[in-house]
Amino acid sequence: MEISRQPTLFETPHATVELQTVIIFALGDFQARGHALTGRQLPFDRLRGAFRRACSKFFVPEPQEKEILNILNSLGAQIIEMPDFVAKWPFRIIISEDLAKMAAETYSRLSSNQ
Repeated sequence: MEISRQPTLFETPHATVELQTVIIFALGDFQARGHALTGRQLPFDRLRGAFRRACSKFFVPEPQEKEILNILNSLGAQIIEMPDFVAKWPFRIIISEDLAKMAAETYSRLSSNQ
């Protein structure tokens, strides 16, 4: 379990970052780690680590799953809800090619700003 931390003396918290940008960055991070983002139904649980890392990077508290799902939906991702007995987080996410490309570009841009 990754623990959120405060910036050290030499680190500065990022300027206020919109949660939507954090979610897009997380999708880019998922791709940067070599995972396929498009062309399949991703279990929500597979993306949770990327969301945690992005929140930690931008010093943003981790949002509730419904908030993440609403943002993904507003970005054009398709959300498929499964029966509760399937998994603890019974959602499957389908990411479009356009969103994946935007996520990769956002990740690259914000990673190079460090």
